[in-house]
Amino acid sequence: MAQQLIVGLIVAAAAFYAVWRWMPAGWRRIAARKLASGTHRAGLVGQERADQLAASLARTSGCGSCDSCGSCGPQAAGKKEPDEAGRGALSTHSR
Repeated sequence: MAQQLIVGLIVAAAAFYAVWRWMPAGWRRIAARKLASGTHRAGLVGQERADQLAASLARTSGCGSCDSCGSCGPQAAGKKEPDEAGRGALSTHSR
């Protein structure tokens, strides 16, 4: 019985993580704010820590979203990629 309960908790945590990870960013920000304000109202954390928690939960990890790391920003105006004719992604032959 205890093993089934532990496995059930692990599966529930994995399902919650998957839903949170693939949730649209707007929904995730709203849910993070509500969760953080609920922990503050319950007296578990202070207001500053609740704000940090909301910011942390609203972000996504890795390069799945451009709202957290900024590494997918536009290139600098002065730098241009060299033009290599016949070597683009849509090229079907080489020269």
